[in-house]
Amino acid sequence: MAGRINDDDVKVVRDAVPIDTVVSEYLQLRPAGGGNMKGLCPFHDEKSPSFQVSPSKGLFHCFGCQEGGDTIAFVMKIDHLSFSETVERLAAKAGITLRYEEGGYNPTHQRGERIRLVEAHKAAADFYVEQLGGEEAAIGRKFLAERGFDQSAAEHFGVGYSPAGWDHLTRFLRGKGFSDKELLLAGLSQDGRRGPIDRFRGRLMWPIRDISGEVVGFGARKLRDDDNGPKYLNTPDTAIYKKSQVLYGVDLAKKDIAKASRAVVVEGYTDVMACHLAGITTAIATCGTAFGTDHIKILRRLLMDNGSARVIFTFDGDAAGQKAALRAFEDDQKFAAETYIAIAPDGMDPCELRLNKGDAAVQDLVEPRTPLFEFAIRQIVSRYDLETPAGRASALDEAGPIVARIKNGASQHEVAVQLAGILGILDTQFVVKRVAQMARWARDRGGRGPAGPGSSSSSSSSSSASSYDSGQSPALSGPALNLRSPAHRTERELLKLALQRPELVSPAFDAYGVDEFTAPPYAAVRRAVEDAGGAEQGMASAPEYLAGVREAAPNDAVRALVTELAVEVFHGKTIDEAYAGEQLVRVRLRAVDLRIHDVTSTLARLGTGADHERHQAVQNELWVLQQYRQSLRNSGAAAL
Repeated sequence: MAGRINDDDVKVVRDAVPIDTVVSEYLQLRPAGGGNMKGLCPFHDEKSPSFQVSPSKGLFHCFGCQEGGDTIAFVMKIDHLSFSETVERLAAKAGITLRYEEGGYNPTHQRGERIRLVEAHKAAADFYVEQLGGEEAAIGRKFLAERGFDQSAAEHFGVGYSPAGWDHLTRFLRGKGFSDKELLLAGLSQDGRRGPIDRFRGRLMWPIRDISGEVVGFGARKLRDDDNGPKYLNTPDTAIYKKSQVLYGVDLAKKDIAKASRAVVVEGYTDVMACHLAGITTAIATCGTAFGTDHIKILRRLLMDNGSARVIFTFDGDAAGQKAALRAFEDDQKFAAETYIAIAPDGMDPCELRLNKGDAAVQDLVEPRTPLFEFAIRQIVSRYDLETPAGRASALDEAGPIVARIKNGASQHEVAVQLAGILGILDTQFVVKRVAQMARWARDRGGRGPAGPGSSSSSSSSSSASSYDSGQSPALSGPALNLRSPAHRTERELLKLALQRPELVSPAFDAYGVDEFTAPPYAAVRRAVEDAGGAEQGMASAPEYLAGVREAAPNDAVRALVTELAVEVFHGKTIDEAYAGEQLVRVRLRAVDLRIHDVTSTLARLGTGADHERHQAVQNELWVLQQYRQSLRNSGAAAL
């Protein structure tokens, strides 16, 4: 068994792959100020971006769910990899050869399971592409040509062909060093009577890539009448492929989706190809399943849910297409983007439309025409006789709750007015009030929502504080601090300076005691800085310094707080020595005030009957503290 990866190599990998480059493969990032970037967190649902990345420090942190860390931690979390698998993956991307402490270089067969499955899929994709040029695959090339796709189109999308024999791919991958167990786990082979056989045989093959561009599965189209299988056969769910969590074409479309704030959702692989070749490079498709919540999460991270973002669904005009559109509308409110539906004339899909009417017709199709909510409402009311009062009332009873689900009050009112027009109800206000009433009923049935921020601040604060003192992880995610407290705000700002701009607070900061930080979480961070050698260490190399502070943290809670403070933006407009000095003085003044309070209390307890020398010593300390306080107030940072 191979040993652990050499520590120096881990550092080289961490430094070689910029964190913003890696994170940008999964979500759209925008400037957040102070050199940081922000986006919608990939680890929890949110409407506004609280996920921040600091390229200069190589760290990320989400202020919503408190996830944070370096490039390696991000990839481990988002792709569910082990530490060694992540380092190996990033090293391969950067072209770095890793050394191992025991056993020399890592043999291929000892790599992590996920990496092996991805490598098997890449090898399979190359195999299928090569087979498409063979004599047997003529039927596949004909299928593509009949739909307007030439060789360059096939190459662009990596389309291939799986031979009709029982085990061509299986034998090929065995020759590449993959075990039967790995091929079965990958879903590339399946059990046969005499051992593993190919899962896909005699079909046209589309590689399905995840958002980072790695092949994780395949979609296979039937070509022959004697094939008794389904028209489309997809890779089964595996350790690397979940059909509800992948979008075909997203690796090609993600940059243009983010740039244009627009995504076009089509139904099939050939539709994606047709759209891209027609210039609609934001087209993506689901892989044999309905468009659902996990797909929305992927798109929301790319769109950033800004007000101008648009999602256009294209569905066939038949009953199944209309049902798919209504299903999509059920999730409409999970988007902040505007959603539309586009149905081609004569019920043609984008592939057929391009073939029959050209690229311009496809481009025209996806220009937003009908808002999805309007389409859904019209589909519902079409089942009722709107010529009768009873029919209009019944249609309102079914369509009203749909409108009531719209969370934005202004939008809900506007759509309710449109619903009145669609139904032919002249009393518009009646419909508006009826929809509002349905919305209230829905909220009441749902019960009360979670308590707002600060609803149990005292108890959670003490619980969180004790977890930092004891070294245990807190029950709540992140520190429950009273940020309304001027003292806590200043301590936080000073720690941010010590982590992000140590040159502005050194060497004064390193002379501050842990007890000068009144919030236990902040005291724990101060101690971690001290244990890592002090803020002065950060003046040489910021990434190494921050890595050292994170390693010195006693537990995950403190480590997460270090990351959070290392990427959080400053409150001040100008971050310079004057600003840093102001924070240093405020924290020191607070500590001096607390000490003066303690000494005054001691003096009062001693009373007049105390030992004279003891009484004099306490009085002297009080006098010195008072003089120091006055000096800090008069001279500021110069008195430190």
